[in-house]
Amino acid sequence: MFARPEYRWVEGRHPLEWLAALWRRLGDWLDTLQVTHPAWHTALLVVLIAVLAGLLVHIGWIVWRVTRPTLRASIRPVAPGAPVLGARAHLEQADALARDGRYVEALAHRFLAVVLQLEEARAVTYHPAKTPAEYVAEARLDSGGRASLAALVARLYRHVFGAAPCDAAGYRDFGLAAGEVVRHVVPG
Repeated sequence: MFARPEYRWVEGRHPLEWLAALWRRLGDWLDTLQVTHPAWHTALLVVLIAVLAGLLVHIGWIVWRVTRPTLRASIRPVAPGAPVLGARAHLEQADALARDGRYVEALAHRFLAVVLQLEEARAVTYHPAKTPAEYVAEARLDSGGRASLAALVARLYRHVFGAAPCDAAGYRDFGLAAGEVVRHVVPG
């Protein structure tokens, strides 16, 4: 009977009471500092105001960088669903990037060339908003071709998103595997 709430004579502590006590102690310390050492108090306030101003400027700069438009005026708009370059142009771009040692970027162009080649063979429908994995699910390929495309996407993801290093041999192997995928298109 005495376990019911109305018989509790001791109030419980609030979980954040220690934070309120710490805040009061800080205020008391600042009041004492102002009385005993006014110059130090003024110097502390100046430093804290400078830190606050620096934080506000930094936050503003970050917000500006995140929210500013990402497209430059020099980039011409493209109709939705229309590829800017054909498969041949992406192959050339991939080879140029590989010659410069930018293999990971070259892999992305090499994969896009494969997708565009598959679209020419009517095995997939290209759309710039699709992910590489979506092409695996959609592709009209035989079982070996689907497995090859899935392995190609896994390698692409590992290098592009997983930051795994890629060298000339890795790019060459990727290109050979990409060339094999197109041979597995199911007629229809």
